[in-house]
Amino acid sequence: MARYLGPVCRLCRREGLKLFLKGERCYSDKCAIERRNYPPGAHGQSRSRFSEFSVRLREKQKVRRLYGLMEGQFAAYFGIAERMPGITGENLLVLLERRLDTVAYRLGFATSTAQARQLVRHGHIEVDGRRVDLPSYLLRPNQVVSVATASRSKKVIAEALESSQRRGLPSWLALERDQSRGWLRTLPVRADMTMPVNEKLIVEHYSR
Repeated sequence: MARYLGPVCRLCRREGLKLFLKGERCYSDKCAIERRNYPPGAHGQSRSRFSEFSVRLREKQKVRRLYGLMEGQFAAYFGIAERMPGITGENLLVLLERRLDTVAYRLGFATSTAQARQLVRHGHIEVDGRRVDLPSYLLRPNQVVSVATASRSKKVIAEALESSQRRGLPSWLALERDQSRGWLRTLPVRADMTMPVNEKLIVEHYSR
């Protein structure tokens, strides 16, 4: 499966905000946004004007990078959201939040979405007691997500759980930290999502 392998701090600078793609580094003074808060490239500091297309494109790219998806994957999710009843933009965000790698990250089993995806792919995450190695697996309410028993002693997971307390836990999730498990209380609603995202711009981008 294709994935981005380039420098992720460059992506944060391109979007102009912290996407928290490098775990603990994003909370330190080594964060690229703290040191160079302007787009990368020779002309990064001189860019000032943006077209309507550029504004919508940047919003789509921001969300795509937040969840670590390639363009084809993101477009496929948009197509599903468009066919669902309700508001397309909100449907899209709910679908992305239901992904197993996203939930594993939100529960604190990993310090970034990329790390959560790797844990899932390597079989360290279970759903309802069974190993699931598909990061794109869509969770339903009350399904239990846990770290496999043999993996709970891993240093990377223990450190992630400890450091995750600063991020807080979304209201639609529940967590039993001592048992390294959590579950989806209910499907998230837009009012509970605090990401700096304007999903209407994404809908406009794909509807042009």
